[in-house]
Amino acid sequence: MYKGKLQMGVLGGALRARQGVLSGKISGPLMNGVLGLLVLAAAVALLRQIVKAGPTYFVQIFTYGIANGSIYALIALGYTMVYGIIELINFAHGDVFTLGAFISLPLFPLFGIRSDGFSWGIVLPLLGVFLVTMALCAVVNVAIERIAYRPLRYAPRVAPLITAIGMSFVLEGIMFIWRGPFYIRYPDLLPETRIPLGGGASLGVKDIIVIALAVVLAVALSLFITRSKLGKAMRATAQDRDAAQLMGIDINRTIAATFFIGAALAGAGGIIFGLYFNSVEFDLGFSAGLVAFTAAVFGGIGNITGAALGGLVIGMLASFSDGYFETKWTQVVIFGILILVLVFRPTGLLGTAVPEK
Repeated sequence: MYKGKLQMGVLGGALRARQGVLSGKISGPLMNGVLGLLVLAAAVALLRQIVKAGPTYFVQIFTYGIANGSIYALIALGYTMVYGIIELINFAHGDVFTLGAFISLPLFPLFGIRSDGFSWGIVLPLLGVFLVTMALCAVVNVAIERIAYRPLRYAPRVAPLITAIGMSFVLEGIMFIWRGPFYIRYPDLLPETRIPLGGGASLGVKDIIVIALAVVLAVALSLFITRSKLGKAMRATAQDRDAAQLMGIDINRTIAATFFIGAALAGAGGIIFGLYFNSVEFDLGFSAGLVAFTAAVFGGIGNITGAALGGLVIGMLASFSDGYFETKWTQVVIFGILILVLVFRPTGLLGTAVPEK
């Protein structure tokens, strides 16, 4: 609870800092100078640690960061999709991610997966677990949108935001009652083989599989958004909801589809997380969701490519912080990045300024 209050306090401080910038209380040159000094100091400190630890350790940390960032990217895609359509930060999205891991656990024996270890015979059953879990998470998220968010669509923005936080606590409470407060062991089904890279460094096949799955899902989403009829409707709704409705687009159907797709990706991310780390807990989505939200803001909230890029960058920075510095500083680094982005570039890396309507 204390950690949650601390993280929410960081978010509040970031938003207050952004308001100070927008109101002109902090001069632009001074901000740029401070940012430059902070980035330079962080880069020098990191470079010294990299040189001290050697190239082999760097390769291992980099690989872990890419795999970890791929998972954050899948969660961030759901955040950015929902925000792009209805400008809502769906804080319950991280808990849908955890729900995917929880739902998949009883499905493994139903699909004939009853022991650890990789074999080619589990590929099709594992694919079935992915599809069923993604569908169930999507249905849950659509129900949340229909029951909790849709009645508040035209209410003041603080109302759906508080509702999203409340839905997050509801989902956490359900998972707490369902599985308890402890870490739950997840099946170890991915191969443990490692590919030597020379100099003592190696690349795990498990890492490759996790990265490949995330890339395939992100590319499929991008193609769907850009080339399908429903994807075009989503982009039109995000650009101007009223104009899209006048052109015959079913707004409710489009928003529900957005929640459906975002939750499907989060459910897949939950399974990938479990297969990679082999443990889950009921409140995993709170911390992972806040990190993924930071990734979405960093890449440009509302931008699909930006969310994927932000997830990879944040994942790598988190792994570098864990590997080269004290792990207790990792959250400071992540939410420090969130504050800096909100203060110096609120639109993120790839986001564009949106005029007030």
